[in-house]
Amino acid sequence: MKGAKENLSPMERTARELVTRLRDCGHVAYFAGGSVRDLVRGETPKDIDIAADARPEDVQKIFSRTYAVGAHFGVIVVLENEFQFEVATFRSDDVYIDGRRPTAVHFSSPEEDAKRRDFTINGMFFDPIAGEVIDFVGGRADLEAKLVRAIGDPAQRFAEDRLRMLRAIRFATVLDYQIDNQTWDALVANAGSIKEISAERIREELVRIFLSPNRVRGWDLLDESGLFRAILPEIEAMKGCEQPEQFHPEGDVFRHTRLMLQLLPEKVSVPLVFSVLLHDVAKPVTATVDETGRIRFNGHDRIGAEMTEQIMERLRFSRAEIDAAGEMVRQHMVFKDVPCMRVAKLKRFMARPTFEEELELHRVDCASSHRMMDNYEFLLDKREEFANEPIIPPPFVRGEDLIALGLRPGPKFGEILEAVETHQLEGGLRNREEALDWVKREFALKG
Repeated sequence: MKGAKENLSPMERTARELVTRLRDCGHVAYFAGGSVRDLVRGETPKDIDIAADARPEDVQKIFSRTYAVGAHFGVIVVLENEFQFEVATFRSDDVYIDGRRPTAVHFSSPEEDAKRRDFTINGMFFDPIAGEVIDFVGGRADLEAKLVRAIGDPAQRFAEDRLRMLRAIRFATVLDYQIDNQTWDALVANAGSIKEISAERIREELVRIFLSPNRVRGWDLLDESGLFRAILPEIEAMKGCEQPEQFHPEGDVFRHTRLMLQLLPEKVSVPLVFSVLLHDVAKPVTATVDETGRIRFNGHDRIGAEMTEQIMERLRFSRAEIDAAGEMVRQHMVFKDVPCMRVAKLKRFMARPTFEEELELHRVDCASSHRMMDNYEFLLDKREEFANEPIIPPPFVRGEDLIALGLRPGPKFGEILEAVETHQLEGGLRNREEALDWVKREFALKG
């Protein structure tokens, strides 16, 4: 635990000042939740929550800049030094009936407040003035044992908020911890009820799991728990979907996809990791066996892009993330054709905004299956070859030039402009004058 004030981050220093002000007004106040877990682990918290015996109205009197985000649940946001802090009143909860919120809360003691939280590693308090951890639930021991354990009865904790099942997997993934046996058994028994939770909350947990460098652990836990089956049945359907052995010696689509996740770099974007997860999502629905006995998946790239977009829409991803992942899935089979492309087509293909991440998708796709990296290396060479100038330079000829040459705007415009650009991209035209002369000759226009 950090002790010296000079080592504190500006956020933690500000949080300590808030606790001091609450204390000066006669209140008990501590750091709470995940920030305490991070501090005990020697990490800098991303945010700091404060728990106190001050009622919401008292908090708003003590601090000048506040707003209520859940005053009914005793939560007030305090704005200080450009930071936001949730200040929550110690509470206990009545029965939960919607799998997310209690029907009522009662302001209570720190011990009661700790017992209503999700996992022991998140149930500790920290007294920043005394520099002491206050642990009513055994969280410190579980941190040392690297264990995710529900506080109290796991089934009850999951019934209170179904999202806690995904959170358990997220903590086990990100922290590389084990899940306590009783907690795991309750999770498996209740996995199907995750569908009671809003798509937005499910998406946020999935994103955190798959952006983690330890994402393969998350994949395995989602699979073994039954949560994949409930949330993403399309991935569950990949199991047993066999592939041609000469191209996929690693096995079925499910195993192939898992291997691809394993080969990704630590840092990935949302569109990249979800395009990896879903690039072959249509193989189970397009699988056929031709007259030679070979397994085929005709159209799985196009149908997979449609399915990817539908799945990500269902999980309420942003439009930009959906479009990027869908495009990457749609294009992933085009990479086999790149050595045969004309220069202009290749440059246009490589100039698309999703190309760099598609190249990474292609790399892990090949490396996890047949391991033929020829096209990947070809594109690396081309990227270097094209690096000295814009891959799509400013056009030599524009629409106004065609009008000046006496051509009326219409469908012919696009055809001519594309032909000029193709010639330019392939090095057949060196400047605007050459381009205009070429257009006049090629399309019999008078200048």
